[in-house]
Amino acid sequence: MSRRKFLEKAGLLGASTVVATVALQPAVVQADAQPSVKWRLTSSFPKNLDVIYGTSEVVANRVRALTDGKFDIRVFAAGEIVPGLQALDAVQNGTVEVAHSASYYYVGKDKTFAFDTALPFGLSARQQNAWLYHGGGLEQLREFYKDYNVINFPGGNTGTQMGGWFRKEIKGLADLKGLKMRIPGFGGEILSKLGVVPQTIAGGDIYPSLEKGTIDAAEWVGPYDDERLGFSKVTKFYYAPGFWEASAGLSFFVNTKEWEKLPTSYKAAFEAACAEANVLMLAAYDAKNPAALAKILNSGVQLKAFPSDIMEAAYTASEALLKEEAAKNPKFKKILNSWLRFRSDQANWFKVAENRMANFQSSKP
Repeated sequence: MSRRKFLEKAGLLGASTVVATVALQPAVVQADAQPSVKWRLTSSFPKNLDVIYGTSEVVANRVRALTDGKFDIRVFAAGEIVPGLQALDAVQNGTVEVAHSASYYYVGKDKTFAFDTALPFGLSARQQNAWLYHGGGLEQLREFYKDYNVINFPGGNTGTQMGGWFRKEIKGLADLKGLKMRIPGFGGEILSKLGVVPQTIAGGDIYPSLEKGTIDAAEWVGPYDDERLGFSKVTKFYYAPGFWEASAGLSFFVNTKEWEKLPTSYKAAFEAACAEANVLMLAAYDAKNPAALAKILNSGVQLKAFPSDIMEAAYTASEALLKEEAAKNPKFKKILNSWLRFRSDQANWFKVAENRMANFQSSKP
């Protein structure tokens, strides 16, 4: 190659290198210019429940990592800013930018809130995620939440919950009459039709209520959380299943105006963090519940199954209540119709392989 041709090529290469460098500069400047954003997140849960409260920390830490610390979310436990059952209200009125909560705490406003967490005899955790992400559930719920100045993001699931703790053995329907039980949402309404007097109490207040005898029974989540809250110290009958919560979905509720202010990359970081937390919560409970249940049973607690007459009566009452609510609540009816179709399709599909496999395996040591 001649010296002239070599220099010509070298010159072209040098020019292209300069152009490429200049072209990259705006992107670098843009990244450096991303704003610092500080949000406060109020949880509906106390810090000693490390999985359910810790899910908020998972999101906050991941968002900081994805934004080089520029999008900073500080997490506050129930009661530090507002009581646990007022988390949604705090987001709606702008007291905080985001909350982590269970939507069915707010069915007093509108029973449509229940869909985001659980309906009695409803969807499993996997089915709930399928409905939200691929069955139109998330779109329908976000349309509903617009009236509350909130946008929701799936934020964890407990799986099928336990039926709760009882001071006395429950042998049949008659034993439910007049029983004061901590149970929120639709589950409380179902049991009220069976004679129970439902109470809505935040997680951190359940133990003292049981200890003082203010309530006769309480349901929370499952063995891992229940053992940490110490329920076995004040009650000795532990029931399953929590038919009002075949799964229980949690959500991150974000103030719509604050969400719209975020740069696109921060929105993507937050959505990705929520999706990660949604998976990790269920995995944590599945991993931790077996050992926790063994510890509970070793303390002298008796594990019981709800009698069949209670299960059948509850199912009948549940289906009737859904129809009653749909008849008077157009928002509820709109979501219920598609939800029922999805539940039926999922039940038929799970019969094919999932249920058969689970039933076979559960019959083995």
